[in-house]
Amino acid sequence: MCAAISAQEKLQAAMQHKIVPNQEYLLQGSVLDSSKDVLIHRLRGLADNVDEQVETFQDRERVLTLGPVSGQTLTLYVRQAMDVRPGMDQSDTPWTMRYIGQPELGDKSRPTVLRNSIDVGCTPNVLEFLSEMGFKQDYEFMCKGLMFRKGRMKILVYKVYKNKTADNWEPLSMSHVVELSVLAPQGHDAVAEDVRNFAEQLKPLVQLEKTDYRRL
Repeated sequence: MCAAISAQEKLQAAMQHKIVPNQEYLLQGSVLDSSKDVLIHRLRGLADNVDEQVETFQDRERVLTLGPVSGQTLTLYVRQAMDVRPGMDQSDTPWTMRYIGQPELGDKSRPTVLRNSIDVGCTPNVLEFLSEMGFKQDYEFMCKGLMFRKGRMKILVYKVYKNKTADNWEPLSMSHVVELSVLAPQGHDAVAEDVRNFAEQLKPLVQLEKTDYRRL
């Protein structure tokens, strides 16, 4: 009990002092499948884990919505790792629930999209829990790709698959999504420059830009 209270007090103190990394600085782009290997080679030369095996991931993501309540709809993203590690059972793979706030696009001088982002580790019954709260699944998809790291930055190169029938997944397009992001506490806007500078090093292989979600 003491340990739980201590952890809660630490979290509250961290939030009060704005040191919780709950803001995401993000740039996105895409690269054709035919050019993906060239980009991967470039990232191997720039990333910190160049001497190690590049981390792979395969995640199934469900998008659930609640509402509208008072004119607003709450959206949560529940992700399950599908790439079972040696010695692990599928039921032991981690689940993560994510909340993403509306992106702040008003400041045209900011080099990246800025949005609130909170990730929480969950137990496998999270879907049943959210269903009882009134959430309904809107859609789902699968992401399969590679992850690189450069300091605090995370670079993802992945392909999106849609669920055609049962466990039959097919590619959504003939390209790979490229995401460059940093999670930082509130007020650390200087990291946006680091994101932009790294994105410049990936040109002309991929053009990473601020995505205006209002146009989608």
